[in-house]
Amino acid sequence: MGPLVGLGDDALISRLQRGAFNYILRYCNAENGLVADTSRKESPCSIAVVGFALACYPVAVENGWMARSTAVARTLKTLRFLWNTRQGNQPDATGYKGFYYHFLDMKTGRRVWQCELSLIDTALLIAGVLTAGCYFDGVGDEAEVRSLSDVLYQRVDWRWAQDDTQGVTQGWKPECGFLHYGWQGYNEAAILYVLGLASPTHPLTAESYATWTVTYQWENMLGRDVLYSGPLFTHLFSHAWLDFRGIQDGFMREKRSDYFENTCNTIAVHREYAARNPHGFQGYGPNFWGITAGDGPDDPDIRLHRRDRRFFGYMARGVPYGPDDGTISTWAMLATLPFGAQAALDGTRHLLANYAQVCTDDRFSSGLNPTLDRGDGGWLSEGWYGLDQGLLVVMIENARTGLLWRLLSGCPYIRTGLKRAGFANGWLTA
Repeated sequence: MGPLVGLGDDALISRLQRGAFNYILRYCNAENGLVADTSRKESPCSIAVVGFALACYPVAVENGWMARSTAVARTLKTLRFLWNTRQGNQPDATGYKGFYYHFLDMKTGRRVWQCELSLIDTALLIAGVLTAGCYFDGVGDEAEVRSLSDVLYQRVDWRWAQDDTQGVTQGWKPECGFLHYGWQGYNEAAILYVLGLASPTHPLTAESYATWTVTYQWENMLGRDVLYSGPLFTHLFSHAWLDFRGIQDGFMREKRSDYFENTCNTIAVHREYAARNPHGFQGYGPNFWGITAGDGPDDPDIRLHRRDRRFFGYMARGVPYGPDDGTISTWAMLATLPFGAQAALDGTRHLLANYAQVCTDDRFSSGLNPTLDRGDGGWLSEGWYGLDQGLLVVMIENARTGLLWRLLSGCPYIRTGLKRAGFANGWLTA
């Protein structure tokens, strides 16, 4: 591959989108469809990454990277595996009540690391499952894709994870039961609530969504009114599947805004924060931003540039309240392409021109910290993370063609879930 910096915008975006998709191909177990959480040796599968992989196969077909028959075969193998693996309350099962454990063994599909049965990661998985069911509309194997998509979704017992106060837990473990924390404040859980509310078998109650939105924080930050959530990824994950342009729930009607506009404003806050650079980190500026959850240096407290610095390792970093240790997620600027192409491209080009080491094999590493520079241009994350790559493929496609938004907007379950959450106007009226 030649250098990226000399390419035109369309060619650059295409190269980076294809490079991100190639992660799915390289780190997928072809026997069962499971995809590794990271490229690091012995990494387990992340079920959320599998959800993104299922959404990426239609993108690959539309862009000519994969034959439709190949995409169908890969999808069907994944769905069959998800349907046939063990569901139960045993500690080494694949899932329970239709949910799946966050991390699975790449070969057997069994739970690893005593991880939690994860509601949000299951939601991202099911969003990919439904994407496959919407896209593959033919006969034969494609009909089986649709059938499995439907039964996998209907098996999820969302109501089981809701307590008597209408709150929804974030997870469950066979060793200790439900985790003692739920969803507080605006975050990536919108897709979870939409899917849970729409279930024809085990739905969340309508009150559960209202209970969540009561915890929202609407604030004026750096000159803009926004619904606050610090890490950038929380403003992107649900948008990978849901087209929030012009539709509003009760909260956003009151604020005369919508979630798409809110993400645009949040990106502006991130850029302004980086331009102000209140902690004096190396590199920060209006074209160097992207503070979110991801890999970072985990050095103990050290002194750099006559200032004490602390580094957090893998962390959900946020703006403007932190935590912030000078680490940006290198893929994040390009992932905001649907919300403002110029800012996304200016930042991406600046990054590639000044920190070329962040992108190898046309794939962005998880994190970069130029402040921790020991003569190597700064700390750089090892390898790649599947969530970063899958999200990037999908968000680029939504910016270019709106494929995922169009598919899911036509899904009856999605429309039902949005309406039960109180969304109206825009394309929902059609």
